[in-house]
Amino acid sequence: MSSTTTEYDVIVIGGGPAGENAAAYATAGSDRTAAIVERELVGGECSYWACVPSKALLRPGHVLAAARAMPGVAANGPDVEAVLRRRDAFVHDHDDSAQVDWAKDNRIDVVRGTGSLAGERLVDVDGRRLRARHAVVLATGTIANVPDVPGLRAALPWTSRDVTNLHEIPRRVAVIGGGVVACEAATWLAALGAEVTVLVRGSALLAAAEPFAGERVAAALTAAGARVRFGTEPTAVERQVAKDTGEGWIHGDPVTLRLRGPDGESTLEVDELVVAAGRAPATERLGLAAVGLPGGYVAVDDHLTVRGVDGGWLYAIGDVNHRALLTHMGKYQGRVCGDVIAARAEGKPLDDGRFVASSDHGKVPQVVFTAPEVASVGLTEAAALDAGHAVETVELDIAVAGSALSRDDYAGRAKLVIDRAADTLLGATFVGPDMGEQLHAATIAVVGGVPLTRLWHAVPAFPAVSEFWLRLLEARRA
Repeated sequence: MSSTTTEYDVIVIGGGPAGENAAAYATAGSDRTAAIVERELVGGECSYWACVPSKALLRPGHVLAAARAMPGVAANGPDVEAVLRRRDAFVHDHDDSAQVDWAKDNRIDVVRGTGSLAGERLVDVDGRRLRARHAVVLATGTIANVPDVPGLRAALPWTSRDVTNLHEIPRRVAVIGGGVVACEAATWLAALGAEVTVLVRGSALLAAAEPFAGERVAAALTAAGARVRFGTEPTAVERQVAKDTGEGWIHGDPVTLRLRGPDGESTLEVDELVVAAGRAPATERLGLAAVGLPGGYVAVDDHLTVRGVDGGWLYAIGDVNHRALLTHMGKYQGRVCGDVIAARAEGKPLDDGRFVASSDHGKVPQVVFTAPEVASVGLTEAAALDAGHAVETVELDIAVAGSALSRDDYAGRAKLVIDRAADTLLGATFVGPDMGEQLHAATIAVVGGVPLTRLWHAVPAFPAVSEFWLRLLEARRA
């Protein structure tokens, strides 16, 4: 341990988007100092292994499908090498110098190494001691979970990091899981020419979404040549020779999976296996016990202050607090957290709404960038009923002039979940091409509590796909 201690006003452990926002907002317009402690790349999981590379891999398939649906537009298959080069450009070949320059430009120091709590306002970074005058922020995110299936870990399967940073396309690939990562990965793997089998333990894809969303994604994957096997899980995995060939390269010999499913036992041989079976908190080396906290996810209040730690100096934002495991929600929490830290440092009250994280309580927007895209915000019908709301729903296929003009094979569906008492939206789900671009209007309506009588006067432009809003309101009126 170093005999010297370096002091900052704010220390953030974890240099992803959430941590970057917290540091920037906590010091903005002041002479407060901040440090970001990062053991890998500044920019975090989202920038290099998740959101950015995955969308770079998905978009060419979406564009190709749209072109094929438009008479008069020639559309050949994807140029795999060009797709991967474009992906590599977006992740800067895993060079974080631009992110480090951003930190320097904002007077934020980057401290390389593994940060862990060592006591009140104290952080150790590989033997170096840091002290925070005002706040320590935990923003370490999550890591891929690999189930305890015999032989699975020894087979060195791909996780989300490998499949977003793939350098070769397996001819045959199995994807374990039915959530967002599994569905998106299966989508781009199929578009890039792989024979894909999706193994889903449950009975639906995207089980937390409205049922029609998972049904449409499953149908689209099947139409793209993938096999989706529900009620199926591996009981054992065998790989004669497993090699740590590096991220995104096939990890050795073919893989044999022993499966249990609705029709009994079976086997499946693939060239690579992708495990997309959820996430686990990256807190094992965070030193939570040093401040009296148990392991696992870190509970916080709506100021993002950690529960169970006195003094209001410790915060947790992003995936690590388990409130909303999405980059944009982590960034939102980082903004709130940074403002709270700044206000407390300046002795200001926290009675303004911007000091309270409220939108990660039942108002979370999310886009699953499959084909079709699944865009949702707020509560599903099932979640609203479970929460005790008296609800009304409106659901219909998206069939307007704008959708017909956009592509000949357009197919989509929309659903609103309405609070009967307040006559406001509790949630909305849209499934179809490019539905992510339609979501923010619904997010504003949900967060703003806009009465449906007011939405009548939000007139959609013609001929745009957004005209489906009018059709939803008309269906309710009828």
